[in-house]
Amino acid sequence: QVHVVESGGGLVQAGGSLRLSCAVSGRTLSSTVLGWFRQAPGKEREFVALIMRYGATDYGDSVKGRFTISRDNAKNTAYLQMNSLKVEDTAVYYCATSLIRVPSRLSAEYDYWGQGTQVTVSS
Repeated sequence: QVHVVESGGGLVQAGGSLRLSCAVSGRTLSSTVLGWFRQAPGKEREFVALIMRYGATDYGDSVKGRFTISRDNAKNTAYLQMNSLKVEDTAVYYCATSLIRVPSRLSAEYDYWGQGTQVTVSS
């Protein structure tokens, strides 16, 4: 059985940084696609970043240049380094894994999700 657990959220001032972690068990991260998504109150879930099994990455336009996704295969854990945070980055952040063979920004393509971690950016 696959389990996905996010951690690292919290309250930070605008311009600050946070690093989120996503620990996966039951599925080898290096053999999957790992995606980060976020959902703010009253808004649809939004794609943030993904990392492919061979290491290629993709970012949503609103976070490109500020966020970095990475993966530690030995720990079977992925990370989302978030720098230069803005108030509009406030959301619940989710990570999810998929066995798709091509990158996808669509949340429906991901089959196992974590419970989410809250990120709040204050002005």
